[in-house]
Amino acid sequence: MDARERTIEVEVVYALPDNQVMRRLSLPAGITAQQAVELSGISSIFPEIDLSQNKLGIYGKLVKPGTILRHRDRVEIYRLLLVDPKERRRRRAKEFAALKKNK
Repeated sequence: MDARERTIEVEVVYALPDNQVMRRLSLPAGITAQQAVELSGISSIFPEIDLSQNKLGIYGKLVKPGTILRHRDRVEIYRLLLVDPKERRRRRAKEFAALKKNK
């Protein structure tokens, strides 16, 4: 069997705070992360997904959209950050300090 006839099994996931969608797909070997996302149909459920803005990962590690997938890869579509995590920690520290001061 040559490489063009082989298929791989992959998962494509997108998670919101209260909802997660996962699609298991059987795709031709040589498919890219971006192609898997497009074929999954998740973008039609969540029109806010913009593959020119949203980053992709495989098992928590950032990858380029053109990354060739391997059998059993899990492609993750990451949401855009509303607040930088470092800034969020600074804000919480200030709030905690203010609460402590007022006690």
